[in-house]
Amino acid sequence: MTEASPKLRSIRACLEGAIPAMMATCAPDGTPNVAYLSQVVYVDEGHVALSFQFFNKTRQNILANPWANVLVLDPVTARFYRLHLRYLRTETAGALFERMKAQLAGIASLSGMAEVFQLKGSDVYAVERVEAVPGEGLAPAAPRTDLLGAVRLCSQRLARCGTLAELLQAVLAGLQEHLGVQHALVLMLDAAAGHLYTVASLGYARSGVGSEIRLGQGVIGVAAREGTPVRISHMTHAALYSHVVRSSLQAPGAAAGPEIPYPGLAAPHSQLAVPLVSCGRVLGVLFVESPLDLQFRYPEEDALATLAGQLAAAIDLLQAAAEPLEAAQPAPAAPPASGPALCVRHFTANDSVFVGDDYLIKGVAGAIFAKLLRDHGATGRVDFTNRELRLDPRIRLPDVADNLEARLLLLQRRLQESSAPIRIEKTGRGRFRLCLGAPVRLDEMPG
Repeated sequence: MTEASPKLRSIRACLEGAIPAMMATCAPDGTPNVAYLSQVVYVDEGHVALSFQFFNKTRQNILANPWANVLVLDPVTARFYRLHLRYLRTETAGALFERMKAQLAGIASLSGMAEVFQLKGSDVYAVERVEAVPGEGLAPAAPRTDLLGAVRLCSQRLARCGTLAELLQAVLAGLQEHLGVQHALVLMLDAAAGHLYTVASLGYARSGVGSEIRLGQGVIGVAAREGTPVRISHMTHAALYSHVVRSSLQAPGAAAGPEIPYPGLAAPHSQLAVPLVSCGRVLGVLFVESPLDLQFRYPEEDALATLAGQLAAAIDLLQAAAEPLEAAQPAPAAPPASGPALCVRHFTANDSVFVGDDYLIKGVAGAIFAKLLRDHGATGRVDFTNRELRLDPRIRLPDVADNLEARLLLLQRRLQESSAPIRIEKTGRGRFRLCLGAPVRLDEMPG
């Protein structure tokens, strides 16, 4: 690639899929072939990936002769660029394949060809040269926002946080104020259970805190499973990649309680899910969406990936610093609450918890809540520590990356949203208090 040639990174706007690209190949006998492409995806500064969907003449040519030219168009400046490519390999699984599969689902739905556009593989090409095609074009559009400045402001907010609750509030507020994001979620990964659970949200009629998405489900689940950003720029109703998961909720009677409704947009046109990765481990996902097309492009993905990295590192640090400095001392019993007893049912099969007739939570957070009520009923104590939760085998925390602080915050927020007179308050480093406004009777249910 010569110095005068455009850098591949500088023309990423041409690779958004807004305008189909054209690909030219040549058969061994010299016969040329030109075809339209659904996707040209930026991999890195020296590589792109093209969608392999059909066993057609283009495919035959490229397997016999690995050289190709691809013509792409900037949708804003109307300038053409020619990519000189050399075929390397086809990937049929993994992060790149899943990213392209998700994006293709959006393109297919937009064009009404969901049954035709099926990704068979991601063809990876080396970019030998980028050539600017001579011709007049339009002036580039001004950036929608100063992304680098916005990332700096968001980063400064995150750096001031001392608790997980503050951290989640800061990242959502920063996204809204500095990046113009109006709808966002933060989800944490429960690797042992194979799902993610919502711990914070922005811009929805209901918070959805506690709602779950299976690993590999939708753009969120795929981003977590593959550890890579997944982005859709056009409206999609494809079942696998639409984040609307209401149809996949458990059937009535399959569990002791209903699922918490997922708080997504009814008709999202743009979606971006970025994994929270720290020390090579996926902790969760930062997800944003919009009712408008093309709201999250490559620059926005870069910005969100940067913030997600800092958020993940901060979560890891806060988790490590969450233990109390000294062993817990026995707390005096609190005076008993007065009034009629509130019935709380704990289903041991999946740790589902009902307060009265209302479903509250399940899983590890449900097991924690049951432990607190069980210990309070036996001794009257109301003060607890993170350390004792980690040592209690009945809670079944994973040995690595237990995300205990996130689970406690989830339980705290679910209680705040409920009408039950029960709250959890943080009282210090690795310490919290169970606050009861009425007597509680815990009923252990076998299933």
